[in-house]
Amino acid sequence: MKKVLIVEDDASIANLQKDYLELSGFSVQIVNSGTDGLAALKMTAFDLVILDIMLPGVDGFEVLKKIREKEDIPVLLVSARSEEIYKINGLGLGADDYITKPFSSAELVARVNAHLNKFERMKERFGKLEEGSTIRVRGLEVHKDARRVFVNGNEVMMAQKEFDLLLFLLQNANRVFGKEELFERIWGMDALGDASTVTVHVARIREKIEENPSKPQYIGTVWGSGYRFIMG
Repeated sequence: MKKVLIVEDDASIANLQKDYLELSGFSVQIVNSGTDGLAALKMTAFDLVILDIMLPGVDGFEVLKKIREKEDIPVLLVSARSEEIYKINGLGLGADDYITKPFSSAELVARVNAHLNKFERMKERFGKLEEGSTIRVRGLEVHKDARRVFVNGNEVMMAQKEFDLLLFLLQNANRVFGKEELFERIWGMDALGDASTVTVHVARIREKIEENPSKPQYIGTVWGSGYRFIMG
């Protein structure tokens, strides 16, 4: 039975979602604040999170950031705010979907099922691609332990941070990461430089692994949000 966490401060909405999800065979827990949501995630291994943005105390965006630091599970943002900037921010922080209130419970259940199925397919596909210390995606091979990269059988030389950045994006395929987050994760909080360093390194990686760097098939740009490795 898949476990779903609902983080929603409106009890009537949360209970309605819970009823429909339980009727569809899910185990559901409700919390009404961002702080309680993060605490619940530490206690229980959930398969999916339904996260309201407008929460008391810690808002949904902050909760999403914390989730993405440790968890790779589907997160569906829900909000009454329909402005595009909210959707861009949410998806850029790593949300898998953005649903604008009001929406039907049937639609919610359908989206939950769709994202869980997609997540399972991605795990299965990635598991097949990764054998030992080597990850293969189309014509690209990344040897983690040896820190070597091959494109269509030909080795390409990577600087240390280029390799680290490529491997991080590959191991988090299809997730969108902002330049600031990538800089923090790869270079560290105390590193000299700024997020523009990420742009330079992405350009160098593309020159080395892409057949046509202006139309990348591996590292894609999500305008206004950041970069993602394109698993397909």
